[in-house]
Amino acid sequence: MKQPFLPLTARSRDEAHRAATPLELFFDLCFVVAVAQAGMELVHAVAEAHTAEGIINYAMVFFAIWWAWMNFTWFASAYDNDDVLYRVVTLVQIAGVLILAAGVSRAFQDHDFLVVWLGYVVMRCALATQWLRAAHHATTPGERAMCHRYAGGVLLCQVGWTALLLTPESARPWVFLVMAIAEMAVPVFAEKNVTTPWHPRHIAERYGLFTIIVLGETVAAATVAVKSGVVEEDALGELLPIAAGGLLIVFAAWWIYFVVPAHDRLTSNRQGFLWGYGHYLIFASAAAIGAGIEIAVEQAVGKAHISTLAASSAVTIPAALFLLCVWVLHARYFKVGTAQQLVLPLSSLAILMCSFAGRWAVLAAGVVAAATVAVGVTLTARNPATRRVG
Repeated sequence: MKQPFLPLTARSRDEAHRAATPLELFFDLCFVVAVAQAGMELVHAVAEAHTAEGIINYAMVFFAIWWAWMNFTWFASAYDNDDVLYRVVTLVQIAGVLILAAGVSRAFQDHDFLVVWLGYVVMRCALATQWLRAAHHATTPGERAMCHRYAGGVLLCQVGWTALLLTPESARPWVFLVMAIAEMAVPVFAEKNVTTPWHPRHIAERYGLFTIIVLGETVAAATVAVKSGVVEEDALGELLPIAAGGLLIVFAAWWIYFVVPAHDRLTSNRQGFLWGYGHYLIFASAAAIGAGIEIAVEQAVGKAHISTLAASSAVTIPAALFLLCVWVLHARYFKVGTAQQLVLPLSSLAILMCSFAGRWAVLAAGVVAAATVAVGVTLTARNPATRRVG
């Protein structure tokens, strides 16, 4: 039986058969609670014609959720020893995100970020504790300094987030922008001399699993919305095209994300940072697809006081953004020839154009997404050079 307390030392980047742990999966599932809350509040904001305000709040809250998840994911890839103390501190981080989730509604509706901030305090103090523990067990002075820079940067940025509670409402987006940049600068600064030994396949798997969970939450939210519309409004005819189109979009999103081996792109810190940071848009757009489907359903049954174009765009814009970001971050590196390279960018544009198809917009976007998969599979099958990732 394993000892309850072990040294928190760096793991090997060449470790074979590295896979996500049950604790990491539990961590992801609890984080999706916060993602669901953010999506639900985005639905309410857009349905009440407060679109710009809703998008800004969604971007801010989703960044807080994603950044906390990402900090843990990369730390765990390098230092997870799965002992008792590590598990307890990780469970404290989970408690923090649940506190954050409880404050999402107040952040959206009353612009009160106190509960969100408190949840962040819990998560970031726990993370800083992990880094200090790693520093204590570091094997070289360089590694110890890196861990101390991480812990100090995390705590310093947490102090900076306090400005969200003190500044006028009009200034908060600017405070958020400054603090988001500061947060993303911490890993770059901390690892300027010594890098953490994160595991490429493990990181790719963790991001893939979170993508699956977010897409699953999208399906669940959309299903509840369609069910409510059918039961309460008896609007099966109006909702069936939205349900079918939404399902096709989600299926295509899953297929397109996983069609290439993302870990092959993670060969250095620079590529890892760009790939990891870029997933903010992938995760946020994936979750927003579900919110968009809910908005389209509410508009179709007369509950949302917005135009059909606005409701359709709530689905097509995040769907197009998801496909384009997947192409930019890793899909394009595995495409051979102009035809393969153009599939996802042109598909993104076509999905945006579907916004003008009236009540059939979501279904049209779903058909385009499905056609994108079919075209991609066909082009891959015809080109032996890319058949290994088809």
